[in-house]
Amino acid sequence: MKFHAMNFHAMDFHDRVTVTIDDRVAHVLLDRADKMNAIDHAMFDALAAAGHYLHDADGVRCVILSGAGRAFCAGLDLAAMADPAQWGDSSLIERTHGNANLMQQAAMIWGKLPVPVIAAVHGVCFGGGLQIASGADIRIVAPDARLCVMETKWGLVPDMGGYLLWRGNVRDDVLRELIYTHREFGGDEAVQLGFATRVEADPLAGAWTMARQIAATSPQAIRAAKSLANRSPDLSADQILLAESHAQHALLFSRNQIEAVRAGMENRPPEFVDP
Repeated sequence: MKFHAMNFHAMDFHDRVTVTIDDRVAHVLLDRADKMNAIDHAMFDALAAAGHYLHDADGVRCVILSGAGRAFCAGLDLAAMADPAQWGDSSLIERTHGNANLMQQAAMIWGKLPVPVIAAVHGVCFGGGLQIASGADIRIVAPDARLCVMETKWGLVPDMGGYLLWRGNVRDDVLRELIYTHREFGGDEAVQLGFATRVEADPLAGAWTMARQIAATSPQAIRAAKSLANRSPDLSADQILLAESHAQHALLFSRNQIEAVRAGMENRPPEFVDP
């Protein structure tokens, strides 16, 4: 099923996540401000459902991920975690969402989307919240944001894809230190350590500026670029070179590629068609 996403509209998922789509940019808002967007089972369901919806949303060219109120996400809702009844019979081992369980999918879904995802991080971003943000392609953080790989404090390990999402971004010994000690770090250090892309005083405003720039670029080129970036870590040198060639062959002289050149030569905004 395809969902048209050209004009402004909003959707609510399980009273936990709100998705608004405006001019081809989707804004996914963790919307549990009274709990600092702490994650309970309904939040896991909502994040996965929102991601699946956007995967099939026709016309969406970029996604912004942010939190309502004072925080991006405070991590697991400890009260919910203490109530086994809320989790039912679900098994962490069962792969219910492709290669992931539900909790992992809440973080991994953003990388699986065909379009770029930008996380705008303010306030606290702890534990599962940090893993959700890490699922985005790009993370813009406030300088006074507070981040933490929190799980060992509660006798747990990062298990929402963190080890996979941080691989290649965070140096191994640094990651071990932060997991073992669960110490907090700020926005500037997050960039230095590899958890964030850049610091901005207003992360959400920065995310919107970047998202609009991405949305104004050929959507086929952006999707191909993300696909190559996702696949490259698992490919050999020969496979990467061939994958680049296949992607370029598909783009070269396509309608949008010709329009990008013409618009540049005519000094006008391009008019791209969506896949």
